[in-house]
Amino acid sequence: MSHHLLSFALGAALCGAAAADAAQCSAVSGERRVPLLELYTSEGCDSCPPADRWLSGLTQRGFGSDRVVALAFHVDYWNYIGWTDPFSQKRYSERQRQAAARNESRFVYTPQFLLNGRDYRRGIWRDDFAEKVAAVNRDKPRAELRLELKEAANALTVGGGATVTGATERSQSQAWLALYENRLANNVTAGENRGKRLEHDYVVRDIAGPFAVDAQGRTTFEHRFRLDPGWKKQDLGVAAYVQNVRNGDVLQALALGCPLTGGK
Repeated sequence: MSHHLLSFALGAALCGAAAADAAQCSAVSGERRVPLLELYTSEGCDSCPPADRWLSGLTQRGFGSDRVVALAFHVDYWNYIGWTDPFSQKRYSERQRQAAARNESRFVYTPQFLLNGRDYRRGIWRDDFAEKVAAVNRDKPRAELRLELKEAANALTVGGGATVTGATERSQSQAWLALYENRLANNVTAGENRGKRLEHDYVVRDIAGPFAVDAQGRTTFEHRFRLDPGWKKQDLGVAAYVQNVRNGDVLQALALGCPLTGGK
């Protein structure tokens, strides 16, 4: 269809984070730089399901979260055409617009992938995603991340922090946390995807930040995510990343999913 631009690549993994300790439900980033892959998508867009499937298949293709961290942001600007995406939020649409402005793009579209803050479009004749991820993985990370998850009544508390190692980037960097959920599905009864059953992974349920980096390049995570009763605790995970606010480059990313309630 003409009003959607189909350009899909791939995403990241659930919880195979470097140095993860399931018993303590904590993780630290390693010596490999891990990129962040963002998908902007909508259940109201009939061009989006292939991108969603591509994202969900990352782990099976060898892209665990030790290589790339994925997040799926469902936007709300297609809700007017007949189907309200239950995962969509206005702030995710605004987030995409901010990224577009930073990248000097005049418009936003779905599905769109951003790899470390820059527009990524899978090649028509050749899939170069593995090469691009490998190139980032070979880089020395410019930040260190630590995550600790603790479950409370109807909440998930995130601790830890980040340290930016490059002196020149300390004044330009911020950290973020994203709570995401896997293994989601909907039977769409209206709009462009009417009659389809759509499945999703890495769906961002909530985001926290930015966390300011001090003059020494450090920030601390102390955030409590309130959990909706309808969210499946065993399928939740948290991603953290440090980003250069001027050019969108991600210095390091880390994902952690813990079986806090006995889930997979």
